[in-house]
Amino acid sequence: MSKGYVGAIFFALILLVAIICGIICLEKIPAGYVGVVYNMDGGVDGEYITQGWHVVSPTKKITTYSIGLEQSYLTSDNKGDSKEDESFSIPTSDGKTVRVNLEFSYRFDEARVTETFIRFKGKSGEVIKDTFIKPKIIAWTQEVSARYPVTDIFGDQRTAINAELDVYLKQKFDPYGIIIDTVNFTDISVDDETAAAIQKKVTAQQELELANIEAQTAKVQAEKDKEVAQIAAETKLIEANAQADAVRIQAQAEADANREIAKSLTNELIAYTYAENWNGELPKITSGGQTIVRADDFLAPDVE
Repeated sequence: MSKGYVGAIFFALILLVAIICGIICLEKIPAGYVGVVYNMDGGVDGEYITQGWHVVSPTKKITTYSIGLEQSYLTSDNKGDSKEDESFSIPTSDGKTVRVNLEFSYRFDEARVTETFIRFKGKSGEVIKDTFIKPKIIAWTQEVSARYPVTDIFGDQRTAINAELDVYLKQKFDPYGIIIDTVNFTDISVDDETAAAIQKKVTAQQELELANIEAQTAKVQAEKDKEVAQIAAETKLIEANAQADAVRIQAQAEADANREIAKSLTNELIAYTYAENWNGELPKITSGGQTIVRADDFLAPDVE
């Protein structure tokens, strides 16, 4: 066998080994994930790699964490990653318990994934979700619910409680490099006795609100009636004053007219008026059967 032939075989073997090593050293990081690179002895030098293909030394390993939003469920239905009944009970401030279904979305903080890796001793993101995130979601939700009575959680304060829980969980998970994006109650259920008590309270509240509305309406109507009565009284007073003024003005006008007429009367005018209206008969005064005609009957009386 010639040396050239042996050399070719040797080179081919080396190339084959290189290709195999290259394949072994290739690592693919899925979209939306980053990988923390660590030594086989568990040591981390702060290196992490982003999505795509990477060549990683055979002496190192990779643990992946999601930096894209992951949806997770704690429900009684076989939904998403909730493969069995993961609904849970939460306490209330009045000693009741409520069964809830909940869904949330989360991601790992890319800038702190190496810290997360160290804190959780190299556990993957999926393991952290099942062994840490979900149990803590339950525990911290119970801390929030314990501040409220069952009627608030089951009733009209549900949205406000959900908003408070969202803020609370964001704060609690942040030190672990885990970012909670959304949290929502998808279902809340109580036993029949509690449901009846809640309905009774809701009915009483509605009746109280209706009574308040009716009282307010009656008050408004009373105010309107008072205003109408006041306007009517003021109108009558104005009319009465106007009528009195009219009578006074008319009386004053008549008095003024009479004064003007009195000023214009003279003896000559009165005599002329008598003469104009005389029918030709002399005034007569009967005394002892005799008619006496007086000359001064033709004269007008003195007008002072």
